[in-house]
Amino acid sequence: MEQFSNSIVDISYQQTGAATAVNPLGMREMQALAYEHRNKRFLLIKAPPASGKSRALMFIALDKLEHQGIKKVVVAVPEKSIGRSFKNTNLVNGGFFANWEVPPYFNLTDVKNEQDKKGRFKEFFLSSKAKVLVCAHATLRNATKELSDDTFDDVLLAIDEFHHTSADANSNLGDVVRRVMNNSTGHIVAMTGSYFRGDGIPVLRAEDEARFFPVTYNYYQQLNGYKYLKNLILGYHFYHGSYLDHIGEVLDTHKKTIIHIPSVNQRAATGLGKYQETADIMKVIGTLDHKDYNTGIYYITTDDGRTLKVADLVEDEQKERNMVQAYLQNIKDRNDVDIIIALGTAKEGFDWQWCEMCLTVGVRGSLTEVIQIIGRCTRDCEGKETARFVNMIAMPDAEQAEVKVAVNDFLKAITASLLMEQVMAPSWKFKSVKDEDDGKDDLTHTIVVEGLKPLSSEKTKTIVESQLDDLKAAVLQNDMMVKALSGSTTAETITQHLIPKIIRERYPDLSDEEIEEVRQRLLLDTIVKGTDIVNEKGEPISTIPNGNDDEQPSEGNRLIKIANRFVNIDKLSINLIDTINPFQRAYEVISKSVDAKTLKVIQDTIAEQKYDMTLEQAITLFKGPLKEYVAAHDGKVPSVDDPDPKVRELAIALQKIKNLKQRKLSGLEYEE
Repeated sequence: MEQFSNSIVDISYQQTGAATAVNPLGMREMQALAYEHRNKRFLLIKAPPASGKSRALMFIALDKLEHQGIKKVVVAVPEKSIGRSFKNTNLVNGGFFANWEVPPYFNLTDVKNEQDKKGRFKEFFLSSKAKVLVCAHATLRNATKELSDDTFDDVLLAIDEFHHTSADANSNLGDVVRRVMNNSTGHIVAMTGSYFRGDGIPVLRAEDEARFFPVTYNYYQQLNGYKYLKNLILGYHFYHGSYLDHIGEVLDTHKKTIIHIPSVNQRAATGLGKYQETADIMKVIGTLDHKDYNTGIYYITTDDGRTLKVADLVEDEQKERNMVQAYLQNIKDRNDVDIIIALGTAKEGFDWQWCEMCLTVGVRGSLTEVIQIIGRCTRDCEGKETARFVNMIAMPDAEQAEVKVAVNDFLKAITASLLMEQVMAPSWKFKSVKDEDDGKDDLTHTIVVEGLKPLSSEKTKTIVESQLDDLKAAVLQNDMMVKALSGSTTAETITQHLIPKIIRERYPDLSDEEIEEVRQRLLLDTIVKGTDIVNEKGEPISTIPNGNDDEQPSEGNRLIKIANRFVNIDKLSINLIDTINPFQRAYEVISKSVDAKTLKVIQDTIAEQKYDMTLEQAITLFKGPLKEYVAAHDGKVPSVDDPDPKVRELAIALQKIKNLKQRKLSGLEYEE
């Protein structure tokens, strides 16, 4: 069968080595940049995956412990597997004054010790000797409910993947941040590789963000300074039918690969269930030789006689899952694992430096998720010249012009995100008729539902507004749900009986009325966010139709609908598509070559459009303040990432003028 795949972006870099070279203190470029501002009480580090944020935190935290009066350090990560990024690290050999050490008892992400994590968290503050604790976000949220605000006096709170916080008043993690900022003498280091949220809610309130000192280091700086990695390729592979029949067309078993299969509620799912899909993928890889029951790793022999080590992170059984995660946390060699199959894990913060390819099945509704997955394969590593992200999508049934616009919009959104620009997508909010006239929401993204029960308690409001994604994942991964969805169980049985049972198990203190309120929101969130509801013009529909599944967009067309969700992308008037070649009912879309120079042009264009500055104003600044600034700083030009807004304004003026020339030289075409 003829293969249909296409490279959407091919980015080349200069390989200067600056991003991975170290200074006399053992710090890489980004780490040294952050360390310069170690005395700031609130520090926000925005840098891509693999740039070294974890070690940057170690340097800053040790300085605060030694020289700034900080008594303890608490590091919070989204999931346990990411805790390995903060394991004991020898920094003295690199030239620093101390090593990073985490007492095993207070490493609450160690899967070997799951006992009373909340109790050990509280015990940490009573210990006179313990200085560092590492825990999951969930542990931080739960334990701090029972602690007073002054517990964090003279404590550094470091939050990894900071975009999990939210300015929303009901965000528990956001509440912890606000408590430390406003009611204690504690310090905060916030770290994120994607400073935006997929739900459109700001990470921080504007007044809170203004109190943070930002350190920004983007993909252009990182990848341009790599020593080994030459280029990043982003591509789409369109297919008919089941993805299992076509995954062999794009899976290169010679590449170290993470495969993300779709969740059971995605249209790309086959209906066979996640365990059967995992087993079928293993058959595509080769023939099972044996399974190591001490590590959980599968040994599979390929058709050409090679033996590959495959890790299954789709497995739900706790003992088995912990065993595999423990193995992955301790891999030290390129040959320790070859392919990882995952569903909801192995995304943000997952560190596997040898990963060369991320193969993702199904349209991802969250740009945050896409960027995090891309980050899994962009670590610099000897022997790795090319990193690839390939997204398998069902062939869209759409006009060629529509596909071109959608892919170009998606490409611009990804490119802007790689440059650490905040690209937001609107969030859907559901209201009962009783709530309709409260006037608080943007009705463009509000759906009024007839018969929807109002949220009657703070408990249900908290679940719906800050825990719904976690609840959805728990429901969809529940063994009973998996069996029901893969069998002949009726939809009524699933929605009316099975889902309430799972909600009750997770929240035993809810009343029947409260369970019904949560159940309704869960179903709405799954239906609407899974497939955006729009009319034929692509405009949001404010009331859910009573139609059937035939009215929902196909998996392929979701790419087009999702591209429409990104805001402000239309202001970036750059056409990154080179050619479109028709193939059956879909299209092969090839982008222009986006090398480091062109990526810089895109960055400058985005920066310029953040300011409403005329060319005349730019010329005025160029002739006066800009020349004075350059003269006063020994020829150094101002940066658009400078914390000083006046300096950023000078940088924008410079870019405004330079862009006129650069755009012509780059060969980029601009949309009308």
